Amino acid sequence: MTVERATLPGGYSISRVLMGGWQLAGGHGSVTAAAAHAQMQAYADAGITTFDCADIYTGVEELIGGFKRLRAAPAVQVHTKCVPDREALGRLRRVDIERLIDRSLARLGVTQLDLVQFHWWDYAMPGCVAAAQWLDELRQAGKIRLVGVTNFDTPQLAALLAAGVSVATHQVQYSVLDQRPAAGMTDLCATHGVQLLCYGALAGGFLAEKYLGQPAPVEPLENRSLVKYRLIIEEFGGWDMFQNMLQVLRRIAAKHQSTISAVAIRHVLDQPQVAGVIVGARNAQHLPATLAAMRLRLDAADRTEIAAGQAAASGPGGDTYTLERMPRGPHAAIMRYNINATS
Repeated sequence: MTVERATLPGGYSISRVLMGGWQLAGGHGSVTAAAAHAQMQAYADAGITTFDCADIYTGVEELIGGFKRLRAAPAVQVHTKCVPDREALGRLRRVDIERLIDRSLARLGVTQLDLVQFHWWDYAMPGCVAAAQWLDELRQAGKIRLVGVTNFDTPQLAALLAAGVSVATHQVQYSVLDQRPAAGMTDLCATHGVQLLCYGALAGGFLAEKYLGQPAPVEPLENRSLVKYRLIIEEFGGWDMFQNMLQVLRRIAAKHQSTISAVAIRHVLDQPQVAGVIVGARNAQHLPATLAAMRLRLDAADRTEIAAGQAAASGPGGDTYTLERMPRGPHAAIMRYNINATS
């Protein structure tokens, strides 16, 4: 099966399904390098050649760097992030940003980073635009091929664009449960040629047959990913409303002889400005269901049924990542803000 590809600025080609690295990081259980590399190889062999990670995903840049050194083919593209610690915001210097980039280059064992996605924890702290401009200077110097952002709201992304930062992509949460990017972000991105890379399309695995008709899981949940997306389900309207959406997705999947997960991924791939969907790589046994999204084509009736299920939901509302930025809110409580010191 051929995995669809998207072209970013400069002719840079990525697979439209990306292997995500968050679930290989701390907080999701232990994983050996050998097991992680085997999963990466399975994804790459299947045509999912674009990997997503971050400098704050503990150990993941090193895992991917080791994979690239050990496995010559097929060639993979690696997207990482630049996430300065929250406690460092407001006093960052250009040398601090360059130090983060140099560390990612060393961990991944490359001379140029394919895509660096910039994140800023607190807009009340000064320096966000300057830090993004420093990243853009490092792009011009050749250390970075493309600069993107992640989890910006619409006004802050507009500010970066107005300042002349060359933003190629924006990584956001987007799913049948979370439509916040459609509230204005996609229009801004369309105007400026910014393409979306989307995580959360499977809601941490909740969008699957195994949860259909089941009672709500009880705490403690297995990992941080499930905690995160259980909160999104509550914003959507709670477990009963979530079950209604699962039933919608199951009817559509049965019609196309597919799966709930494939329908959920395809739905996001079909949204305006979406270049790719990031799927977790913790277990390669889910790869066939992921690839099924490549075969699937939703029709107008499918889209109407999904939209009706979404219209009945109560949220989540607001701009991209606004809920997650609320101080002392439940979404912010699972964040780790200060784990990226370079000293």
